[in-house]
Amino acid sequence: MNSLNKTTRLKIALLNAENLFLLFDHPATSDLLKLTETQWQRLSSSIFPNKPLKKCLALAKTFQEINPDIILLCEVGGAESLKNFNSLFLNSAYSEALIEGNSDRHIDVGYLVRKNLDFFFDLLSNKNRALNFLYPHERNPSLHLPSHKFSRDALELKLFRKDKEDPFLLILLTHLKSRLDQHGFDPQGFERRGAELNTLLNIYSEQTQKYPRTPILVAGDFNGQAGRPQPDEEFKPIYSNTDLEDVLEIAQIPTESRATYYQIRNSNKNEGRQIDFCFFSEKLKPFLKAHSASVVRYKDEQGNEIPRPQSLDEKFALPSDHYPIVFELENLGVW
Repeated sequence: MNSLNKTTRLKIALLNAENLFLLFDHPATSDLLKLTETQWQRLSSSIFPNKPLKKCLALAKTFQEINPDIILLCEVGGAESLKNFNSLFLNSAYSEALIEGNSDRHIDVGYLVRKNLDFFFDLLSNKNRALNFLYPHERNPSLHLPSHKFSRDALELKLFRKDKEDPFLLILLTHLKSRLDQHGFDPQGFERRGAELNTLLNIYSEQTQKYPRTPILVAGDFNGQAGRPQPDEEFKPIYSNTDLEDVLEIAQIPTESRATYYQIRNSNKNEGRQIDFCFFSEKLKPFLKAHSASVVRYKDEQGNEIPRPQSLDEKFALPSDHYPIVFELENLGVW
């Protein structure tokens, strides 16, 4: 299939790539792909271990089979890692688009946009956007503390043909606060994640007013159940304050087929949940190609679908602890 026909059709994939660090002390060449895992890890003196070579190869194979035009990635170890993944594993088929965000783990959100398509793109960070949020122990007015910001970012990608003030698609990519609460300030990160979600929705509202005819996609790792029929409390403003709808809901994908992440309990009982989402604005919904949306499952070396993990070992063996969401858009730019 021709991946793009005069910018009217796009295949998009979203994935939390799980600690995609690819940092090398010397220029990386394709010869590195022949190394053992021990040799691979010795290529970098960074404090962040490189993503295992076997997992990188498996991720690349997954993307090659999906053949997306735009890849939305969470947990990327900076611009250098994104560039190295593209050049080493994807034959430099994409242009990298990443702005370092606020993560204390140095994991960013970023894009890969296929080269030689007949449109341009523009990138804008919201990492300095105030959330108007302080933790409970910080709310003493006498402290005069500044508001917190996004844990990572809400990174805007605008696609346009000639005038970048008239984009035919706008994407907001984010990775909201996790449930980790190391200091006990905010159990399960509930308040901070809610503040980030509300700020994300404010940005979305501003963009719908600025670009009234532009379809908008709001996507990323939301770190919670943001979908219907029972969204977690912090995500209810999506449905009360906006027209956004999850692509898997629009496509009527069965709930049991929507899991993008499996939590393995101590009893080795697995619990599948959707915590990654691609929310469509009302103007974007008509462009969804019928039957194109799905959660992609990883395959083994024989091309067979790998069953959902039943243990931590099986989960660790996967290319990522998240699964990609994939869909196609068609007739974009036809107002």
